[in-house]
Amino acid sequence: MPAPINVLKDKLLRGEMQSGLWLTLASATVAEIAGRSGMDWCLIDGEHGPNTLQTIAAQLQALAGTPAQPVVRVPMGEDWMLKQVLDLGVQTVVVPMVNTGEQAAQVAAAVRYPGQGTRGMGAALARASRYGEIVDYVSSANDQICLFVQVESAEAVANIDAIAATPGVDGIFVGPADLSADMGFVGQPDAPEVRAAIDHVYARTQAAGKIIGTISFDESDFAVQAEKGVRFLGLGGDAMILSGALRTLAGKAP
Repeated sequence: MPAPINVLKDKLLRGEMQSGLWLTLASATVAEIAGRSGMDWCLIDGEHGPNTLQTIAAQLQALAGTPAQPVVRVPMGEDWMLKQVLDLGVQTVVVPMVNTGEQAAQVAAAVRYPGQGTRGMGAALARASRYGEIVDYVSSANDQICLFVQVESAEAVANIDAIAATPGVDGIFVGPADLSADMGFVGQPDAPEVRAAIDHVYARTQAAGKIIGTISFDESDFAVQAEKGVRFLGLGGDAMILSGALRTLAGKAP
C-alpha cells in the first residue's frame, strides 16, 4: 500500500484554484468547523499560532473527517521540525523566511527521504504510515510531498530565480506583511514598491513553472490575486474572522 495521494498537490499542479483558511487558534473544534465550511484547505500555523505537536495532531485528526486538505506551517525551516510534522501525516508544508537558494535546497531535502533528501526513517512508528499499516510509505511518500517556501524579504526577492529553480520546491508563497516590513513599509503591503516586488516574484515563479501562493484579508483582492496567477490562496484567518464577527454582532446590540 503506497502513501495517500496528495489531493491538494494534484489539483494545484493541474492549475486549479485552491482556497483556504489560516488556523491560528490551536483549536481542534475550530479546525473541524473550518474543514466543513467549504474551504479547500486549512493551514495549521506553527509559526505564529500557539501550537505544539499535540495541538497540531489534534487538528489533523479533526480535519481528517472533513473535505478540507490539511497544511502545516512550521515555525522555521529546521530539519527536525519538518520531520516531526511530516511524521504526523502532513503532506503539504509551508516554510517561512526562506531567503536563498541554499536554504530552499536544505528544506527541500529535509521533507523527502534519502534518494531525494535527508528525511529521517521513522515513519513505521508514526501517524504518517498509519502506524505501520502503509507498508510502502517510505518508498512512495516523496512524490506526495508538496513544499511551499515563503518569500518574505528583500533578500528573497533578489534571490527568487535561485529559490524558484530549486528541485523539490513546489511553490512560492509570498508573505505580504513581512515582505513590506523588511522593505521599509511596515503595515503598507499595498505600497507601490511592495506591489512591484510581489509582481516580480509572481512572474519569476510562473516562469519557473512553480505554484504561486499568498494570503489576503481583503475580499475585493481575491479575484485580483487569481488573475495574477495565484492558485494557493489564503482567505484570511480564524482569529480575525471570529473577532470581526463578534464585534459586528456586539455592535448590533440594543
